[in-house]
Amino acid sequence: MLHLRRVAQRNVPYAGRQLRQTSLKVGSWHSRGLATESGPYDVVVIGGGPGGYVAAIKAAQLGLKTACVEKRGTLGGTCLNVGCIPSKAMLNNSHLYHQAQHDFKRRGIEVGEVKLNLEAMLEAKNNAVTGLTKGIETLFKQNKVDYIKGAASFVSPMRLSVDLLEGGQTEVEAQNFIIATGSEVAPFPGGAIQIDEQQIVSSTGALELSKVPEKMVVIGGGIIGLEMGSVWSRLGAEVTVVEFLGAIGGAGIDEEVSKSFQRLLAKQGLKFKLNTKVTGAEKKDGKVYLQAEAAKGGKEETLEADVVLVAVGRRPYVEGLNLQAAGVELDNKGRIIIDDQFTTSVKNIRCIGDVTFGPMLAHKAEEEGIAAVEYIKEGHGHVNYNAIPSVVYTHPEVAWVGKTEQELKAEGVKYNIGKFSFMANSRAKTNLDTDGFVKFLTEKETDKILGVHIIGPNAGEMIAEGVLAMEYGASAEDIARTTHAHPTLSEAFKEAAMAAFSKPIHM
Repeated sequence: MLHLRRVAQRNVPYAGRQLRQTSLKVGSWHSRGLATESGPYDVVVIGGGPGGYVAAIKAAQLGLKTACVEKRGTLGGTCLNVGCIPSKAMLNNSHLYHQAQHDFKRRGIEVGEVKLNLEAMLEAKNNAVTGLTKGIETLFKQNKVDYIKGAASFVSPMRLSVDLLEGGQTEVEAQNFIIATGSEVAPFPGGAIQIDEQQIVSSTGALELSKVPEKMVVIGGGIIGLEMGSVWSRLGAEVTVVEFLGAIGGAGIDEEVSKSFQRLLAKQGLKFKLNTKVTGAEKKDGKVYLQAEAAKGGKEETLEADVVLVAVGRRPYVEGLNLQAAGVELDNKGRIIIDDQFTTSVKNIRCIGDVTFGPMLAHKAEEEGIAAVEYIKEGHGHVNYNAIPSVVYTHPEVAWVGKTEQELKAEGVKYNIGKFSFMANSRAKTNLDTDGFVKFLTEKETDKILGVHIIGPNAGEMIAEGVLAMEYGASAEDIARTTHAHPTLSEAFKEAAMAAFSKPIHM
């Protein structure tokens, strides 16, 4: 059995063996998929999502003959097509709509009647997606990556059979494969609720609703549920979030931040039922009736909704890969088992992203894609799993990296806290956007930064400074002694760092 442990790696010798070069006739890239003779490949990437397409481009840049097999017909994976990108378009545009309705007047902006054109908003989202997917195809052309449109299935550890989208089959042979097939929406546990993408929707269906529901119930208070719930709440729906656990935000969020986050979202109109379990659903007379009860058992209640969003997580996607033919092993949760160099149970097959261990984040998959290719080409690669940021793109935004306060307490680590409120930040005050704070967690003895947590305006952009600081082992004092432009929101970041080892100036 291979190691399940994932660690940061630098300059680790590649343990794999050189595979025998074989001959194969296979097509090169053109706009419709496969053309004339080429191959065998040095690297074939299965999956064209954030991890897969980045791995393919990096491999080609390093001089490896590369192909990427993607069955969707458009590149970018779940993230670009039906996930991160379209949801951010809807989050941004729904926020502007909400501001025009509720915020412009206090800023001295008088407008006439504000109307929602949902069809145009959805079209703007789709245009963003189309432009970006075409952009990746252009990058493939520029970097000479062969793009094979079809569904891949292993025939052996060195050969794939591909069912082409335009019809027919071909076989692709390579010295190395990288599996980057991502994840899919997890079904409701036990099958008590069936997603129909009409009234009971996944995140995919929630991005395509043709009208604003009067009442929406979101099952799951993690990142996806909160983001999509925010969108439809801003557009006029009455949104109730039902969460099995006692807090919102999902795994990795700091408890203090989570409580503040819930209060702010509640002020915006979202309702929350925590420590609550949904047990079933019935569609009747155009409505959905959910049965719910206390998570630990107790009084039952019925929740009525026009639309229900099931956002209970995602699971690894390996359908149709025929991993048995290659000898690739899975764990009991359906994840592909890898070692600390992304190698599966088969030495020439590596795996990255959602389909294996770790947080299901596009940027994590991208870093793994680059590192996996570097292991193939150079024998060493690097991903620091202690410095992977998470962001919730609501308003205010929430972002974090590193340890939470509850984790440090559980581990018995002695730590300092440095906090600074956006209420005391001059740029936030002038922007009339002062909700939230920046929170530093540092090692008590050394002042080393252990975690950074932000709730407030531009948190998703600001967290990059925390990631960079942690990547290079910076202390809070290092940040505090770095000049930050005035007036900027990032001054709150500096002042929180000051608070961690001394005192802030403006509080």
